[in-house]
Amino acid sequence: MSLLSLTGMKTDIGQYHVLHDVTFDVPEGGVFVLLGRNGAGKTTTLRSIMGLWSPTPGSVRFRGQDITGLHTADIARLGIAYVPENMGIFGGLTVEENMVLATRDGRFDKGRLDFVYGIFPALERFWDKPAGSLSGGQKQMLSVARAIIEKRDLILIDEPTKGLAPAIVDAMAGAFAEISAETTILLVEQNFHFARRLGRDMAVIDDGRIVHRGTMADFAADQTLQDQLLSLSA
Repeated sequence: MSLLSLTGMKTDIGQYHVLHDVTFDVPEGGVFVLLGRNGAGKTTTLRSIMGLWSPTPGSVRFRGQDITGLHTADIARLGIAYVPENMGIFGGLTVEENMVLATRDGRFDKGRLDFVYGIFPALERFWDKPAGSLSGGQKQMLSVARAIIEKRDLILIDEPTKGLAPAIVDAMAGAFAEISAETTILLVEQNFHFARRLGRDMAVIDDGRIVHRGTMADFAADQTLQDQLLSLSA
């Protein structure tokens, strides 16, 4: 059984028809990548899964349970975390305070905190510093760390490499590989080189429709298909 299944998902935002019959399955384990150009519907797909926008008609199923229409908080309690493109951190709070807000009861499990420190050592160094004083890469690390401070079954991550220096992107790839060993990741990304390093399965969305599904290995080996669907030289 797939961990997450989207079937016939259509999402309208005001007068705009953004998603049209979006259907794909995310298997459990590893990284599933959703690729697409700007404005293709990638972010809307993630926000619809999290209940921030309501797909009508269509369904979202998580571990076989229909979660369509549930409140975002209830979806999160099922074991799904969301890292938005704007990172969603609180700049006026310290790194520690940001992390506390991501826990269920305001307390850290020491083993889990050590796990986070092992993936993102910089956060331990800046633990008592305002999050707003961090670099762009460090803010992205904090955003992801908030999603993993509690054990999750699925993490949705939107454009994590946007605006980051190549060295930080490399570090982020290593971190995601480690996280995906215990938690399934649904990754939205435009950086194909980054996505190719991590992805096992993938789909391409264009104009609100899924236009391709398959393995990342097959897609990465087909230059013609990449050019056709992504309009880039990967």
